[in-house]
Amino acid sequence: MNNLVKDPFNLLSDPNLAFLGDALSPDKVEQMFKQFYPWLVKNSSICSIEVIRYKPQKRCLIEYSFQGKNKISFLGKVRFKGTDTNSYYLQQYLWQNGFNDQSLDHVSVPEPVAIFPQWKMWLQRKVPGVMATDLLTTSEGINIAPKIAYTAHKLHQLRRESKRYHRIADELDILHQKLPMVSQLYPHWQTRINRILQECDRLVKNLPSLPPLGIHRDFYPDQIIINGSRVYLLDLDLYCHGDPSLDIGNFLAHITEYSLRTLGHFAALKQQEIALENEFIKLAGEHTREPIKIYKLLTLVRHIFLSTQFPERSIYTEALMQLSEEQLINI
Repeated sequence: MNNLVKDPFNLLSDPNLAFLGDALSPDKVEQMFKQFYPWLVKNSSICSIEVIRYKPQKRCLIEYSFQGKNKISFLGKVRFKGTDTNSYYLQQYLWQNGFNDQSLDHVSVPEPVAIFPQWKMWLQRKVPGVMATDLLTTSEGINIAPKIAYTAHKLHQLRRESKRYHRIADELDILHQKLPMVSQLYPHWQTRINRILQECDRLVKNLPSLPPLGIHRDFYPDQIIINGSRVYLLDLDLYCHGDPSLDIGNFLAHITEYSLRTLGHFAALKQQEIALENEFIKLAGEHTREPIKIYKLLTLVRHIFLSTQFPERSIYTEALMQLSEEQLINI
């Protein structure tokens, strides 16, 4: 393969991905950009193509870098079953409605720039900065937490129609589908898993009903990039209508799990969690406090399953199960 191309996943060895042949050809890529989007790469030439993420049978992410008077990079998001135009047009709507690089509140999304349907791909500019995941464990963690809460709240205020809804019943369905897989791997935990699911069913009966708003639905620290004072919100592929408390509960549970996995204790980043939660409640209202707590716990339970999907995380499965059991009893 051309030495400008890095494909650690060897995508073209899969005959089902033959449509990506031109997408991994520097000459073809440069030709496509200069024919259809010449203003994006004016006075620049392709200098590298790299496949940076791949989920078999699902999707991949390809980075295109151009070099000239200025260096610019684009991320091509490929969905194998067909171009995800919904996500492209949603991001375009956000960009045009207060989420661009000139937003006074310094909250943005990366600029969507092109669709290449023959590659089942849409592209956005690659933005500079550091993932929130890497900052939460530093002295900046407390400072960025309120900005993250504001970013979620800003998205929730957007009046954008969506045909997709995610309700509490959907959240429970995920747990009832995934947790039994843990029992299959560890049969001696079956009774504990069944009890956890029963407690989750009980818990959601106490969930207050809030008006559905547009939510991210996959909101966690890797979906935020910090570049100085600017915050970028990423990957809105699961955007739908739902309870806004879900986004914050999901984010907090990811911090808790990350604390255990990287710092050895669930509460290692507790102050960051408190700062984020308090800021969101201040923005959205006290009535969100209880739903946030419930959605956080449901996400922690989901992490029991997720921990079994990565060999390096499986050593934390029982600890996650024990924490979930303790919190379900006390809520």
